[in-house]
Amino acid sequence: MKLLRITATGLPLFKEKLDLSFFAQQKVSEKQRQQLYPLFSNVYMNPSNGFIGINASGKTSVLKVILLALGIINNQPINSNPDSDILGDAERVVINTYFYLENSKTVCRLETEITSQVSNTEGIVYSIVSESLWTKRSEEVLTRKSMLVFNKEPVLVRSGREDYLLNDVSIMIAINRKYGENTTIVNLLQFTNLNFLPAFNDIPAEVITFLDPTIESLNFEMKEQKVIIHLKYKGKKEIILNNPIELNNYLSSGTVKGMITFTMAKDVLQKGGYIVVDEIENHFNKEIVATLMRFFMDSELNKNGGILIFSTHYPELLDEYDRNDSIFITRNRNGITVDNLSTILSRNDIKKSDAYQSGFLEGTTPAYEAYMRLKKSIAKTIV
Repeated sequence: MKLLRITATGLPLFKEKLDLSFFAQQKVSEKQRQQLYPLFSNVYMNPSNGFIGINASGKTSVLKVILLALGIINNQPINSNPDSDILGDAERVVINTYFYLENSKTVCRLETEITSQVSNTEGIVYSIVSESLWTKRSEEVLTRKSMLVFNKEPVLVRSGREDYLLNDVSIMIAINRKYGENTTIVNLLQFTNLNFLPAFNDIPAEVITFLDPTIESLNFEMKEQKVIIHLKYKGKKEIILNNPIELNNYLSSGTVKGMITFTMAKDVLQKGGYIVVDEIENHFNKEIVATLMRFFMDSELNKNGGILIFSTHYPELLDEYDRNDSIFITRNRNGITVDNLSTILSRNDIKKSDAYQSGFLEGTTPAYEAYMRLKKSIAKTIV
């Protein structure tokens, strides 16, 4: 299951209709095919998608919408989705999710209308009030432009009388059961500001060595329903710990986050699916982040179509891309907007970090007036 496009209207934090496309929209050269994941015909997926913007520009909010849409088509109840708070108390949100079912070679459009209601005991409760699904076989698609156009009647419509269906679960549950469709979704938003290592059964030795070559081994053992952690540095006596939080006393923040991220990334590369990381550069140097991006853009390694979606403040990371349609610019000017870089820069040969930092893209650098006010405020306090 691969996301092709998401559109959403009615989201409280967004200034206008949100429209995100994840397939390659620009012309694909022979060389660039090595960095993309082929779906069918001349349609390719961008396996690494970066959202960049200044502080408070809406990057995290956009990731939450993506995770919500993924959850909807993957049978996750909206009210149990940790990112459903992006819906706020909106009266009506309409999400159109376009995706490709690889098992059945089908292009789909799912339109989901969601409403909210305040409960005295549960707070805000979300319900799907209407839903329709359109499909077409991939062999019917003649051009990328026509791929997401559906002229026929929907093949499935929510009637409200489905006994098996909860109010916050999509009708996609029937399709997924029929065709055995589902996708792995790794949501790392919870680790953006919290840095602790869960009790993994297995952290690959290669991951540990890549992040900290002084570590000889790190293993987790379950003993009498308790976690026992064995940490050994080269040439040192083994350290025994009883709580994963204690690892923060021995491992750097970058090592901890790296073990989480690269272990989960390996799982996504093996199975296909999605890994979503907010502020990917937190605790990492640029080369570690670039390494992760390159893994997903390596067609020989990423054979199953794993997709990395991340946000960042690092303009230098943009230069890892040969293409512009993998990059999204977020801005927040009386509401969040998102633009794909390919709609702003048609040429791929312009250095992307320079265009971003120069202010050429508008809204990508802190306002000069705000900078001067801050400087003057600080100056007043210094005698």
